[in-house]
Amino acid sequence: MSQDEAAAPRTGRREQNATLTVRRVGDGVDVLCLSGVLDTEGAAALGLELAGRLRTTRPDRHLVLDLTGLRLVSAAGIQVLDTHVRHLSDTPVPVIVAAPHARDIFTIAPAHGLLLCATLDAALATLPGSASSGGTLPGPALPGPGGAPGTPGEGPEDILGRRAEARTNAVIGMAQGIILERYAPADVRNAADLLRQASERHDVPLRVLASAIVTAPRPTARPDAWFPGRPAVPPPRSRLLDGADQRAHDRDHVLRVLVRDVVAATDADGAEVHLVDPALGDSLVLESHAGLGSAYRHHVAQVCGPPAACARARLLGQPVLVADVLTDPDLTATVEGRAASAMGSRALYAIPAVSTDGACEGTVTIHHARPGPGPTHDQRAALRTLADDLAHWHAWYRRSVVLDALEYVHAHA
Repeated sequence: MSQDEAAAPRTGRREQNATLTVRRVGDGVDVLCLSGVLDTEGAAALGLELAGRLRTTRPDRHLVLDLTGLRLVSAAGIQVLDTHVRHLSDTPVPVIVAAPHARDIFTIAPAHGLLLCATLDAALATLPGSASSGGTLPGPALPGPGGAPGTPGEGPEDILGRRAEARTNAVIGMAQGIILERYAPADVRNAADLLRQASERHDVPLRVLASAIVTAPRPTARPDAWFPGRPAVPPPRSRLLDGADQRAHDRDHVLRVLVRDVVAATDADGAEVHLVDPALGDSLVLESHAGLGSAYRHHVAQVCGPPAACARARLLGQPVLVADVLTDPDLTATVEGRAASAMGSRALYAIPAVSTDGACEGTVTIHHARPGPGPTHDQRAALRTLADDLAHWHAWYRRSVVLDALEYVHAHA
């Protein structure tokens, strides 16, 4: 039988938006329960509690995190969890998550020291000494890498769509938590409506707007402006912009034009464009593509680091050529490399898109069906020009269009 250890954890604090309590289950399990909104203050209290308990963990005592009572999880909460449990990847702490937004967050940005479970029984079954440990977990299945349990008859496109949806929902959930913490609207629905209105009014994708809210500095004390004194800057001159209005604000259009021009300029069999997303740990997120199989796109939808060619180019700040995927010792050992060769790609050429201030905005990668020395000199020059155009446009878009949308959120919250 379980019982409450105390009305509050050892910190003795009941946060404004989050409550921490501890239950003892049986003789050897402490269940740390969080409810409400895990904002910055709640994350700090959680960090203190975790630090104390993990430091004094004995072989005969185990810790389980119960997050079923959380309505929203802030970026600070995710960071605290990762900081305190990342060293426990060999003996992860079971964590119970039920709310869809929490499942999405932990699916897309997993903490290596946590083991996701659907119920308390499932969590207890994973602990050493449990009669069920090592077997199938009871309770409903949690999402896998695709963002949701597999469904009979579900194809690769469905899985890819679920993964993108999960990534989007995770960032939006964090943005809603920040709005609730910062502006104290009446309820979560108001925060969601405000995000949607700002997205539609300024034609900024919801995930992009949410990512900006998560990573932007806190607003100033002025209630009328988030970024006071910010000048209006016209879009840069670019080959990616066409038409009377240049459609510079239309993000999807610009990225589609970029991929089209990349394939045409390099005679490539496929192409992919990644952009850096600070809200996802500065990982590279696949934003536009052509000629790529769904299985490959599934594995490069979010790239956190090498040996993927795009991540190598970003890390080095210069183009990277993979003359033959099948003989590259790093790629052949990864799912990305195997997926590339399975869809017929043999040579890859990736180039970073670096803005004038030296920031890498993203990468452009081309695929060829035959191994070889990569694009010609003229093709590399054309690709360099297109990557520069991407970097200059995206830097402007972030600092103009996205900030306009943030100002809308601030003014109407």
